[in-house]
Order: sequence, then structure tokens, then C-alpha cells
Amino acid sequence: MKKIIFIIIVVIILSGFATSCKNDDTQGEKEKVETTGKKVKDYQNNLNISILIDLSDRISPKKYPNSTMEYYERDLGYIQSISNSFVNHLKGKRIRQMNDKIQVFFNPEPQNPEINAISRSLKFQIDKNNVSKQLFAQIEETYSEEVSKIYDLAIQDDKYVGADIWRFFQNKLQDYCIDEKSRNILIVLTDGYMYHQDTKIVENRRTSYLTSKLVMNNQLNKPDWKQRIQENDLGFIKSNDDLSNIEVLVLGINPDSNNPYEEDVIKMYWSNWLKEMKVKHIEIKSTDLPSNTDKIIKDFITKNGASEKMAL
Repeated sequence: MKKIIFIIIVVIILSGFATSCKNDDTQGEKEKVETTGKKVKDYQNNLNISILIDLSDRISPKKYPNSTMEYYERDLGYIQSISNSFVNHLKGKRIRQMNDKIQVFFNPEPQNPEINAISRSLKFQIDKNNVSKQLFAQIEETYSEEVSKIYDLAIQDDKYVGADIWRFFQNKLQDYCIDEKSRNILIVLTDGYMYHQDTKIVENRRTSYLTSKLVMNNQLNKPDWKQRIQENDLGFIKSNDDLSNIEVLVLGINPDSNNPYEEDVIKMYWSNWLKEMKVKHIEIKSTDLPSNTDKIIKDFITKNGASEKMAL
């Protein structure tokens, strides 16, 4: 009888030990998931904003005058909204959580060394060691005053060789604009046309460029433009395989007014291209006054962007 009681006690003890181990494992897994989730959330709260500026002749007030507001002035307004949104984001964070960046790029780099020097002054990395109200003010002031100098110098030079956006996505975006521990955002300021004299690649009927002439040659100035794009596989050549860790906002689409379908054509070229490269979140917007675009920019930056969607 004593032997039976002893066996029963041993079984109960072992069962309790096994249950305890199982609970510990379950709790461990739970903590691991919660910890991982917290890290992901923290990373998403670190902004890494890159601005790619198309300094082609689209900014020339002589070639493309606009009586309401010059296109380069619209760019300046967009950039002001970007920097303000970035600073407001910083003001809402705790000091120990600071790990955010903002920077400006051109491709190719302008020949003017003064422009390149100014662009270097536009790179800011904010962390707990340098954060201050004075730094916030410096960011807003620099993005207000120094960026306008870049446009002034580019317009004075009057030497527009185009913007090699396609090559930037191929060779530089991954290295310069993506940080694995941040929410990566690229804002492209362009009229939507893509052309550079040194990057004219054609593969079947896809290209590394888009011009108004190409739109006409592909007969995309007729009501069946969308069908033509789909049936002939027209569009940009893919320049990157996996950009799933970046969000892209394209601002300033400005089509040739002689073709009523050109705006839609440009947007489809861009959206198909970005989707093929697996960009996480895409929005493509036409040129407008900065006062109207301000909300679009702020919403794009302040909203998490976790949903994978495209807005045209």
C-alpha cells in the first residue's frame, strides 16, 4: 500500500513539473513575440526620410513659366512641409527614442560644387546625444533657406542635363535610403518624365526613360492608351528586385497639356514600375499649390504606412 501511495505522489510531482515547464515555454514564446513586436513598433517610429530632387529643366521658369506659382517654388513649399512634418514627429518622441534622419539627393550630382556643399548641410541625424530645441530650429531654418539656394544656383547655371531617377533606384536607393531599423520614406519631386542622356536603355518595348515624344510614338494619346500599355507590355524597365522596406511618395506630376491622357499614362508607368519593385507603400500626386499638398505630405509621413496600398 505504501508503495502505491509513493508511486502516486511521484506521478503528481512529475506532472506538476511538466506543466510548469510547458507554462514557462509558453510564457517565453509570448514574451518573445511581445518583445519582437515592440522592437518592430519602435523601428517604425524611427523616420528615415530621403528627398530626391529632379533638377532637370522642369524647374526652369524661362522654359516652363507658371503665372500662379513657378514649379521650383512649389518644390520649395513641398520641402518645407516635409521638414516641418519631420520636426513635428521628433517633438512627439521621447529623447531616449530618438534615432531619425532626413537628407536630400540628386542624381547625377550637380557639377556646381556649391550645390553639393549645400546638400551636405541638409543631412541631419538626430539621436539622444544631440537632440535639442535648437537643433529642431536649425533643421527648419536650413531646409527653408539653404534649399532655395540650390534652386537659385541650378536656374542661374541654366545647364539642365536631366535627372537620372532610374539609375538612382538601381544603384543608390538601397545603400543611401534604406535603414533596416527605421521606417524608410523616399519623396521624389519630379514632373513624372524620366530622362538622362547617359541612361537610354531599351529592352523589348520597355525603357529606362519616359518623354512626351515616347508617349506619342507609343500612341498613348488615344482613348485606348491603357489597353496599349497592357497588350504591348509598355513601361519602365525594372531597376531593383526588392524595395519592400521603403515607401515612396511622388510629387509634382506635370503632364504635357496637349495630350488629355498623358497624366494617366505617366502615373501608370510609375505605379507599375514601383509595384514591380515591391515598394511597400506608394502615392503619386500631380503638381499643385503647396497649401493644397501640405496635408498629403503630412498624412503620408505621420501615418504609419503599415498598410500596403497605392494611392494615385
